[in-house]
Amino acid sequence: MSDAISSPDESCTVDTCSLEFSYSSYRLTFLGNLVYALVFAICLVAQLVYGFRHRTWGFTATFFCGLVLEILGYTGRMLMYYNPFKQTNFMLYLVPLTIAPAFLSAGIYLCLARIVVLYNTEKDAEVSRLKPRTYTLIFVACDFASLLLQAAGGAIASMADTTSTEDAGIHIMVAGLAFQVASIALFMGLAGEVGWRILQVGKSKPAVAGDVTGTALFKRFLIALTLATIFIFIRCVFRVAELSDGFNGKLANQQESFMVLEGLMMTLAAIALTVYNPGRSFQGKWTLMNFSFRNSSTKEVESSA
Repeated sequence: MSDAISSPDESCTVDTCSLEFSYSSYRLTFLGNLVYALVFAICLVAQLVYGFRHRTWGFTATFFCGLVLEILGYTGRMLMYYNPFKQTNFMLYLVPLTIAPAFLSAGIYLCLARIVVLYNTEKDAEVSRLKPRTYTLIFVACDFASLLLQAAGGAIASMADTTSTEDAGIHIMVAGLAFQVASIALFMGLAGEVGWRILQVGKSKPAVAGDVTGTALFKRFLIALTLATIFIFIRCVFRVAELSDGFNGKLANQQESFMVLEGLMMTLAAIALTVYNPGRSFQGKWTLMNFSFRNSSTKEVESSA
């Protein structure tokens, strides 16, 4: 018995064919996807401005890639509003939105490393069990691995001409997403430990004049970073659940859950780290807190600023 997939007829339109024969069993909202695309575009422009102003090259590069992918993904969904039967529209939505969070997560990992260096410098304290560079190397490597799995799985599943091939692609995607969930969970645990140590340091060594860590802006940045991480984690858990039953599963065909648990979560994460951009929040010390930075006195850092 053949397991060949009957691909949507690209000559179909929403007026001539039923949506049950398209790549989506529901009519996608144009306005909702447009709003998300515009928000990501605004965040992208703001991130580029902050990036050039504060020279946060690594962070800006990761967010640039992630936000561009988000914009492409929601552009694909807007095109699917007009033609949900066209494979290129479906792929333009599926692949970018699947892998975009990996780039935003990488930016968060870069932030944690700089935070560790900053506290070690200003407070002359060890607030982490790992070296700053180690956090970035471990979790960016995990991100890259999950990204490859998700991209490969998405490409295989979307272009499959048999059910078995489509299922294999979906399983690869889910494996990549599950790996991403596990790596973010581990990151949250280690970051939580850093946060606990920071609180203890703050009690014993209150802020003095010139400390970035004692400013209200930096404290709000830490909250924004925490929230962004949680939002991305929620999104990744949702995508694992969504794709576990394949493209035809119940959760994969619910627009409301997608718009909230995918769209809203990623939008809030992007807004949080755009409003409280690390370059602005580090107040001129981001470039000093590089990974080759050696612990030295606060006086030395301030004299270099």
